[in-house]
Amino acid sequence: MRLIIAEDSVLLRAGLERLLTDAGHEVVASLGTADGLVRTALELRPDLSIVDVRMPPTFTDEGVRAAVELRHRNPDATILVLSQYVEERYASELIASSTRGLGYLLKERVADVEEFLDAVAAVADGGTALDPEVVSQIVVRSRRRDVIAQLTARERDVLELMAQGRSNSAIAGSLYVSEGSVEKHVTSIFSKLGLTADEAGNRRVLAVLRYLES
Repeated sequence: MRLIIAEDSVLLRAGLERLLTDAGHEVVASLGTADGLVRTALELRPDLSIVDVRMPPTFTDEGVRAAVELRHRNPDATILVLSQYVEERYASELIASSTRGLGYLLKERVADVEEFLDAVAAVADGGTALDPEVVSQIVVRSRRRDVIAQLTARERDVLELMAQGRSNSAIAGSLYVSEGSVEKHVTSIFSKLGLTADEAGNRRVLAVLRYLES
């Protein structure tokens, strides 16, 4: 197969090149940054692009963002993302677009060479290789979104103001409603978020955390 590697670590990139070459594949491009990934992949049309999540200049999510852009511009592009952690936002976007020809593996979970090469072959052939931890975290994130989605528009307004540290009285003033009305909304929010009266900790804080996590 013809492959592209986008990995900022020189040693890891060289190791991947050697490993894949020894397995009979051709590395047609090897990149140390994510900047040229989309352009190079669109030009060379490889059988698979192997992309690290964290790349220069900020070493946060440049690689996976480039992977998302590549899939948007070429939905048939096959991509195997390698990472030391789950970047939930862009992983979710990648998986939501299509799982065909997509892999997202945590580096520490690739137990051996054969397992990795099997994943490379499977994804390049249009299959899927998703680390269980990736799936688990995305499912949890999706459930959080679903819970927040159950709130009414007014309840979301109240929760947003709670997240800004406003008291019930201040929220009432901002929304031009009575303080009693705000209290009813807050009670409904607690109920829909599953925060019972005996919940350990402050329910108001926990509700705000759920909102921020979503």
